[in-house]
Amino acid sequence: MGKHVPFTGGEKDSLHAALDRHRDAVLWKLEGLDDEQLRRPITPSGTNLLGLVKHLGGAELGWFCETFGRETGPLPFDMAVDESSDMRVEPDESTADILAFYGRARAAADAVIGELGLDELGTSYSGNAVSLRWVLVHMTTETARHAGHVDILRELTDGSTGDHNRA
Repeated sequence: MGKHVPFTGGEKDSLHAALDRHRDAVLWKLEGLDDEQLRRPITPSGTNLLGLVKHLGGAELGWFCETFGRETGPLPFDMAVDESSDMRVEPDESTADILAFYGRARAAADAVIGELGLDELGTSYSGNAVSLRWVLVHMTTETARHAGHVDILRELTDGSTGDHNRA
């Protein structure tokens, strides 16, 4: 069975577990697909499974690292040049590259979550002061939203359904 949010856990642990549950669901939905299936545009706008993972990696680094003054490391896109570049997988980017980027982003975000208290303030890209609590809620919502997109794209790709790994 997949991860669960603790029924009686503390606030920070519960928020982090909720985020991890959705992160893991996103990755689980990619299992068993080949490179063509992962890259195939499914919607008229060109959305594909790997593009959503790339976007989520960028969002994790932006919200957890940039907001709280941490290094992001190199980003595989430049939104100043093209604001949808975080959703697009380039021909020279491998599936392994995108999955490694998401793994690196998760690890960096987890380090920030581990280091800071929920009331710690950072500055968002829009200049607003935000707490780690707000960022955890926001990223859990963002990840859940895109996990739903991934779920639909996977069903349209090969008919597989389910919201988490039940093994």
